[in-house]
Amino acid sequence: MKARELKDLSVGELKDKLQDLRKRLMELNFQKKTAHIEKPHLFRELKKDLARIYTLLREKKDEED
Repeated sequence: MKARELKDLSVGELKDKLQDLRKRLMELNFQKKTAHIEKPHLFRELKKDLARIYTLLREKKDEED
């Protein structure tokens, strides 16, 4: 997911996206413990997307203050 795409989203949409990504990461971790994962690169991508969203949420919060 591109940072440009995320910057256009509102705080509510970012929080929804954050919740969805955290759920997907949890599901991947569960699959990792129980079976073989075909696409292990998804861990890195999801973690980077989560970091981008956390950063944007922090920036938007700082703008409000």
